Amino acid sequence: MEADYFNYGTSSFNEINLHNGQFLHNIGLRGQGMQIAMMDGGFFNYNIYPAFDSANLNGQILNTWDFVDRQQSVAEDDSHGMSCLSTIVANIPGQFIGKAPKASFYLYRTEDVGSEHKIEEFNWACGAERADSSGADVISTSLGYYIQFTSPSVDHPNSDMDGNTTMAAIAGDLAAKKGLLVFASIGNDGNNPTATHYLSTPSDGDSVLAIGAVNSSGVVGNFSSYGPSFDGQIKPDLSSVGVSARVQTSSGAIGSSNGTSFSCPNMAGLATILWQAFPNYN
Repeated sequence: MEADYFNYGTSSFNEINLHNGQFLHNIGLRGQGMQIAMMDGGFFNYNIYPAFDSANLNGQILNTWDFVDRQQSVAEDDSHGMSCLSTIVANIPGQFIGKAPKASFYLYRTEDVGSEHKIEEFNWACGAERADSSGADVISTSLGYYIQFTSPSVDHPNSDMDGNTTMAAIAGDLAAKKGLLVFASIGNDGNNPTATHYLSTPSDGDSVLAIGAVNSSGVVGNFSSYGPSFDGQIKPDLSSVGVSARVQTSSGAIGSSNGTSFSCPNMAGLATILWQAFPNYN
């Protein structure tokens, strides 16, 4: 039996082996020529942290934009998007290999982590539109809106989670209609005693792939939100590793973290390299 193309290290291997994704890497599918738009709350130090050395050296970050502060740079903001990005693009042999380490990326900050207002759903829609106009193939977004807005009066009732009501769901479905694959975290309220267990938007969109979290053995994380959506769709659509997921941390170290925030880009990266093999499929 031939050795794998990448030296994953134990943790990265266990993650990708759950989906047999190393098979795709071994036959040459590593994201080359594919473009992924990441929409999040910031990508702190993506330009200097080790998980991104190869991507930065090879010019794989195609464009960035901050829809909150209306500026080009996204490297000084929140670290959440940076950790999500690392699950796809990391290339540290023997320690941390992402799911599509040769893909190219658009990094869009649409979320203001200091507060929660519905303008962020409009920012998300703007990011999706820019991803489409830039030529992205895939959107990966580890964001979700439901309750816990800064002003509770604008919280979404569960009846809004019908795939057709919120700005984010409408934009996600339109992006899919334009030909993008759209992946969204389903949410982390599965065992939250102060909230319902239901999914958040835009994962309720009928053409948006809602991603739940499992561990590397396929066991569902108890925090992972679930459906059905208010209109009866079975959600999540897919699940990937979001329990003790391998990530680049905000401190600069390689570590692990929990959340559908990380299962979403894990699945988006895998889907990207699978789609790379079948470019004529919609």
